Amino acid sequence: MSIFEYNGAAIVAMAGKECVAIGSDLRFGVQFQTLATDYKKVYKIHDKLFIGLAGLGTDAQTMYQKLKFRHNLYKLREERNIKPSTFGELVSSMLYEKRFGPYFVSPVIAGLEDKTHTPYLCGMDTIGAIETAHDFMVAGTAPDSLYGMCESMYRPDMEPEELFETVTQCLMSGADRDALSGWGAIVYVITKDSVVARTLKGRMD
Repeated sequence: MSIFEYNGAAIVAMAGKECVAIGSDLRFGVQFQTLATDYKKVYKIHDKLFIGLAGLGTDAQTMYQKLKFRHNLYKLREERNIKPSTFGELVSSMLYEKRFGPYFVSPVIAGLEDKTHTPYLCGMDTIGAIETAHDFMVAGTAPDSLYGMCESMYRPDMEPEELFETVTQCLMSGADRDALSGWGAIVYVITKDSVVARTLKGRMD
């Protein structure tokens, strides 16, 4: 078994019209043994920026703590929140500098740019090779089923409620086809005015 599949994960981020949504399943397990059903894999950096970290649970938590520390330093120095595109470059450089002993994580970054409220989505591999997307980005142990659902259900310029419904259906359907993720989900919808978090119940098996 790959080290990336040790704890299991399913993460989906999707862009809408001046809004973006990101969600993850809630299962935490050791291979096929479920240990917890309330483990969130999406972390808040600030109100317009969230990061999902699939992969090894311990590395994901270490990575989040380091990123939060870096963002706090940036905020002290610049007196403003970091832009999602800048944050993507920061995550990439942090992963690349550890390339000989990498963090076993697959980050997915979702946010809204400062003044334009343009959705920003990107993902990267273990050593920080960035791939941006204008529609959706997935990570975790169920990428094939997540990609299939997202490609069939995504439409450009969705409003926040429709975007939430689409991400929910994609995430739940993808996780249901994967033994290493599931047990419900949490989805964040980020607009220029608010962040709405909803917890979903899924199959409990």
